[in-house]
Amino acid sequence: MPASITLSNLSWSTPDGRPLFSNLDLSFGAERTGLVGRNGVGKTTLLQLIAGELRSQSGVISFAGNLGVLRQSVQIEPDETIADLFHIGEVLAVLRRADAGEATAEELALADWTLEARIAFALDRAGLDAEPQTRLATLSGGQRTRAGLAALIFTEPDFLVLDEPTNNLDREGREAVIALLASWRGGAIVVSHDRELLDTVDVIVELTSLSATRYGGNWSRYRESKALELAAAEHDLADAEKRVAEVARAAQATVERQARKDRMGKKKAAKGGIPRILLGGRKERSEMTSGEHARLAERQRVEVLEEATAARRRIEILQPLSVRLPPTGLPANKIVLKIDSVTAGYRPDQPIIGDLSFDITGPERIAVTGANGSGKTTLLVLISGELKPWTGTVRAMTTLSMLDQRVSLLDPSLSIRDNFRRINPQADENACRAALARFMFRADAALQLVSTLSGGQLLRAGLACVLGGPTPPSLLILDEPTNHLDIDSIAAVEVGLRAYDGALLVVSHDEVFLESIGISRRLKLSARSNSGSSGNMHA
Repeated sequence: MPASITLSNLSWSTPDGRPLFSNLDLSFGAERTGLVGRNGVGKTTLLQLIAGELRSQSGVISFAGNLGVLRQSVQIEPDETIADLFHIGEVLAVLRRADAGEATAEELALADWTLEARIAFALDRAGLDAEPQTRLATLSGGQRTRAGLAALIFTEPDFLVLDEPTNNLDREGREAVIALLASWRGGAIVVSHDRELLDTVDVIVELTSLSATRYGGNWSRYRESKALELAAAEHDLADAEKRVAEVARAAQATVERQARKDRMGKKKAAKGGIPRILLGGRKERSEMTSGEHARLAERQRVEVLEEATAARRRIEILQPLSVRLPPTGLPANKIVLKIDSVTAGYRPDQPIIGDLSFDITGPERIAVTGANGSGKTTLLVLISGELKPWTGTVRAMTTLSMLDQRVSLLDPSLSIRDNFRRINPQADENACRAALARFMFRADAALQLVSTLSGGQLLRAGLACVLGGPTPPSLLILDEPTNHLDIDSIAAVEVGLRAYDGALLVVSHDEVFLESIGISRRLKLSARSNSGSSGNMHA
């Protein structure tokens, strides 16, 4: 029987009673499916329901085949190894005893002599150069993700279920995941904002608060379909607004015609010759006709306004977020950051950055790249002043803001609105609300506590508070800004950053994002075992 997953009448609500989806019917076959949708619509929850980590509140989930699940984050024990992740620790120990001549006859009879070759194949396919006995605690977050992928490959599942598999991966790791999915011939369900990854899938399923819609083809085909839907909605809105104007003109013309008839009737009555009883009848008919015309005109007006409102709502759903920013006024020749011969780290015998020098002049856009562990985040901590260099100097020569992956700039105990007013004390309430609305925090959404926000909402709120003020900083530093944003929000942030006239320093492995925001130079950090990372700057 072919592998499949079927969801029938599935419903789920959050603990506070907010419905994420209701009576959802959806099926997945032996194909690669990208599951997309705005933050908060329930993508991760849906994967947890499919994986059996949550119980459905109503409805049925049925399977044909077995699942392999890669979670966004996994709690690990200090001594846990890759072999433990593969669940083959004891079996591998038997092979070790066999190599040493210490295995029993029973163990030798049951030994899996293909095991080591299959482990090596899985690790290689996931792009991880490590041994089964490697402790997970010694791996970076990206390497652990690759180890989890290798464990999935090793079990040979019918379905892969992947939740943001390229988050926290360096470029090499991302390419390994993209290559894996591109060559996968079983079923796969992938929640991701990685457009390169989504271009390898066969189907896109868009999850909204109302339904799930299936689009054949990869991400690029999906965007083409959405562009056509937006164009159709804009055409419908133009038609509806035209009809609103026509109904208004027709109603006014009807009122004017009736008024003329009434004036003519009054003139005839004034001349006399018409019996009083006939005058009364004409007046009554005139009033009834005027009332009928008014009721008809009101019904028509309400209908066309509803059509216009529905079309406008469709456009708001389809139209990506639009971000406009005030200018920073940064001159082209001003040095905004100067790093001179810097060496730094956290342990005296283990420098992470060694003898690094570079400047940022004017509104340059610099991408910091390099493998996991090469010192990218350490560089940002140095620039922010949280870490002092052992040697050399770090000088910021203009206003700067940094958004780390935790968006620690925001106070979690305050609302988004209160954080904005705290960071931008010169902005009045109207300016505050207008700035937050540009980042999709309208009305009561601006009053949400920061501690209750999802990862994507958190970064969007941070960007709104930093960039939405009357005078944005001249230097903006971003650490993996696309990691937790949905794709619509990424597109909106790209629009905003393209409009930003300050200097940008961005740590990111998302090549589509870097190209979209117009990166002009790259600083590639390369790890060196004794003297820390070195940096190579190139256009």
